Amino acid sequence: MPDILTTGELLIDFTPVKVEGFTGTICPNPGGAPANAAVQIARLGVSAGFIGKVGKDSFGASLRKCLEQNGVDTTNLVEDEEVRTTLAFVHLDENGDRSFTFYRNPGADTQLRTEEINMEPVGHCNILHFGSLSLTTEPGKTTTLELVKAARAMGKCISYDPNWRPALWKSEEKGIAAMKLGLELCHILKISQEELALLTGTDSIREGTAKLHEMGIILIVVTLGAAGCAWSYKGELVHQPTFDTKVVDTTGSGDSFWGAFLAQLQKGGYNTPQALQDIPMEQLTTFCRFANGAGSICASRPGGIPALADEPAIRACMEQYPLLQTGFELN
Repeated sequence: MPDILTTGELLIDFTPVKVEGFTGTICPNPGGAPANAAVQIARLGVSAGFIGKVGKDSFGASLRKCLEQNGVDTTNLVEDEEVRTTLAFVHLDENGDRSFTFYRNPGADTQLRTEEINMEPVGHCNILHFGSLSLTTEPGKTTTLELVKAARAMGKCISYDPNWRPALWKSEEKGIAAMKLGLELCHILKISQEELALLTGTDSIREGTAKLHEMGIILIVVTLGAAGCAWSYKGELVHQPTFDTKVVDTTGSGDSFWGAFLAQLQKGGYNTPQALQDIPMEQLTTFCRFANGAGSICASRPGGIPALADEPAIRACMEQYPLLQTGFELN
């Protein structure tokens, strides 16, 4: 049985590729934030499983094959007979940063129902990770919240990524309201600087994380792009710069970062709500440094899942590349 389960979207990312003599060429790649994280976890030697839904089509079949080839348990990957697999088209700017267009009205990932989930793996896992894209549409929203509440009642450690994608919400107001539902359920939070401001109403990382801790969240990791990350825990707020690799495509880099971080929590035995209370500060720095290495490698390669690295490659990155100096200061 998997030690870490992720749940949410599993889809096809159509990513730009450079082909001599052609413009606008795209390549299909397996993707979806929770699925990316599950593969990263598995590549680091921690047993991982995925809970979600794809269409009963060629894209869905290829996604199942991808997860299984990467060692991710697909016991809870359901196929929808009527709704197609979700597609996402990735647009990259000159810095490799992304924007998205989704073909998802609805997409199979939004159609998972509670009765379709086999709860036995949930009962055996240590960590359950979910993201906000599961909260955009019914029945997936209700299914996800019921699953997370059930896992929390079992004493599982809950991880959450409020992954802000404006195109998937009817309004910013509705998006914020739904994303806040996940904040009330998690023990561990991965959040970008933009998402932190959106959900707390402040541009101050220190003030924003303090507000989130008041909701009962034990550990918060704020991703900062080229500036690396910051972790907030027990009144401490610490910045950890990332590695100076050449950015090609940031697709999946945040998921790689978080999969690597969760894998380190599992390996270190900090995989229960109780154990989360006793992480040494220096251990958190080590975990974030390793996660930054994973994210840096992913960003230096094209695509999502194909760009995820194993532990030897991450360690090599950490030894080869200096820390990126951005002049960032915590506020």
